[in-house]
Order: sequence, then C-alpha cells, then structure tokens
Amino acid sequence: MSYIGGTAIGLKYDGGVLLAADKAYILGNMVLSSGVRKIFPITNYVGAAAAGIVADMQELFKEVSWYANLRYRTINRPLEVRSIAKLTSIIMYHRRLFPYFTQILIGGYLNKPELYSLDSLGSLIGDDYIVIGSGAENAIGILDSEYSIDIGSEEAFSIALKAFKAAIKRDVLSGSEIDVMTIDKDGYKIVSKSLI
Repeated sequence: MSYIGGTAIGLKYDGGVLLAADKAYILGNMVLSSGVRKIFPITNYVGAAAAGIVADMQELFKEVSWYANLRYRTINRPLEVRSIAKLTSIIMYHRRLFPYFTQILIGGYLNKPELYSLDSLGSLIGDDYIVIGSGAENAIGILDSEYSIDIGSEEAFSIALKAFKAAIKRDVLSGSEIDVMTIDKDGYKIVSKSLI
C-alpha cells in the first residue's frame, strides 16, 4: 500500500510491550515535519503506534480513546487489551468504504503483554512482534534474527532501534526521529530518540 508511509514496530518483552513509530510527516516527496507523534496512549495500560496518513490516525484514536474512556466509566475496571483492539477493528471495518489510510499496532499489559496489528479495513492479528508501514520489509529481518520472547525491556529497546536504523537506511518515507512507548505493570512511558 503506497499510502502507508512511515514505520511502526511493536514487540512483546518479558513483563511488557514496546511500541515505536517514526515522527516524519511526509506529503508527496516533501517532509513537512519531523516531529509528529504517531504513538497514542489509549489508557494507562494500552497504547497504539501507527503508520500512514497522520490525520486519519489522529481522528481514529480520538474516537477509540473516547469509547474506551466511556466504557471504563461504565464498568469501572480497566479494559482488556484485546477489547480495545477489537473496538478499533470494528470502527475501521465500519469505515471500510471510506477507510482510514493507516495501519495500526495496539499493545498493552494487563496481567500479560499483548500485541495486535490492524490493516486499514480492521483485520485483527496478534503476534509477538510486528512491523508495519513502508519500512517494514527492511526492519523485519532484524526482528526475525534477533527477537526472543524472553528478552527484557532494555534489549527490546535496542532491537527496536536496530530495526528502525535498517528501515530508514532504505525507506525515504520513514523518518530518523522516533517515539518509543513501553507499557508494563506500572503503566506507559514515552521517550523520543534520534537515530542520526
């Protein structure tokens, strides 16, 4: 899909989930900004990363966050990660005739790490590590060769950075500035990193 510019990576580690996305906002062949956030906290224990059209991902997660917050206030307990991923899938499928031009990663930690990917029509797939966007072909080889489910958070961070470096080396639609969100039993943290 040529409209899915940028790269996002998600991986589970021992005790949590890491989500990372580049920060480039590209229109055609021009970089309009290298400081756009494509990482979205949905609850304290669930987050998302995206690649594609920035306006679409922002609008989608405004809606998902609103529904998640409403549901939390109704049932008075945290929503499961899969429930939020399924909600996002339903919203995206409902818009299938006029889809959001974005691919999504949803990850979180409630009793165990969980990670899901969604395409622009809402297909929902769970895995231990996932790469989406225009740099995915370059980054996936690093994860295939270096990922293990029992890695810790620091090793997960290191592998994600290495995979991003592989992506930006060959993909002009992926920026060299990234945001990284880690989610564990204590909630989420976001840090920014420059790869050059």
